[in-house]
Amino acid sequence: MGKRAIVFNPGPAMLPRPVLERVQSEMLDFAGTGMSLMEMSHRSKQFEGVLNDAVSRIKRLLRLDERYHVLFLQGGASLQFAMVPMNLAQDGKLAAYVDTGSWASKAAKEARLLGKDVMLAATSSDRNYTYIPKNIPINPDASYLHITTNNTIRGTQWHFFPESGDIPLVSDMSSDIFSRVFDPVPFGLMYAGAQKNAGPAGVTIVIVREDMLERTPEHVPTMLKYSTFTETHSLYNTPPCFAIYVVGLVMQWLEENIGGLENMEDLNRRKANLIYDYLDEQNFYHNPVEADSRSWMNVVFRLPTPELEQDCIQEANQAGLVGLKGHRSVGGCRASLYNAVDVKAVETLVDFMRDFARKRS
Repeated sequence: MGKRAIVFNPGPAMLPRPVLERVQSEMLDFAGTGMSLMEMSHRSKQFEGVLNDAVSRIKRLLRLDERYHVLFLQGGASLQFAMVPMNLAQDGKLAAYVDTGSWASKAAKEARLLGKDVMLAATSSDRNYTYIPKNIPINPDASYLHITTNNTIRGTQWHFFPESGDIPLVSDMSSDIFSRVFDPVPFGLMYAGAQKNAGPAGVTIVIVREDMLERTPEHVPTMLKYSTFTETHSLYNTPPCFAIYVVGLVMQWLEENIGGLENMEDLNRRKANLIYDYLDEQNFYHNPVEADSRSWMNVVFRLPTPELEQDCIQEANQAGLVGLKGHRSVGGCRASLYNAVDVKAVETLVDFMRDFARKRS
């Protein structure tokens, strides 16, 4: 096999090498069955073991108590934009959202499309989504308060979650779940597309607290009810078996190779500091995000001209540093530093950026 690229893609993103090697070794014969996991029944004891192991590891890593159900669904985080208000928005109450960028805006839009009474609790649109709002007002008539914990396009992240009292938090954690330690107790529901920090594209992790299930109206279609999947252990229909298997291996890597989320958080903080310290010490590159809202997962930066940005991305690709192009809606450059991107990879990126600046400034 040739030299592997260093992948800074925003998603699908880099996977841990030990996970890829394990998948490779078990591709044709999983656990001595003579079958690939992709060929066996989702009702088999072998897959049941895979599913149970993934759930157990997620619960341990996130320190979830017995009230929480871990579900594996399909449709990405985008389907959750609709499922959340369908299941959790209560009659006569508001659905509160904090708008911190594109994905948060889309989540609120879906709730409006469903006829829900949406309240915008706060927004950072006034400064082009370059910060996370503080002191969020909590409306006692809200069914829930929805936040997007990390904003991949704009490069902002919640480092302290709002105190919502008796109002449950609901969160899109697609791009920073399993990246750090946090208290799950205030959250009624968390969801995440797996393709950034948890596994391959094709499965969505949903973590729902038991009391939230009582809110779902009877008229919600069966496949869009969370209770359908809590009652069947994510096996109401054929789930994305292979993606769940890889998620389980990533959880094993986090537990056994990294040593848990405390160590993962330390590594992620170190990686982010490496690149932000460099960005702050020079004036060729510019990071537009307010310092206390900077994402550890997605570092956005601009160069003096769009032409230089294109040259930087192209030369980085040639050097084996792929995925640095910013989102099409905002342009610029972006380095996604998800869990599988190690410290050495970030050091290599900073060395490249320093050399490119020296040649072009």
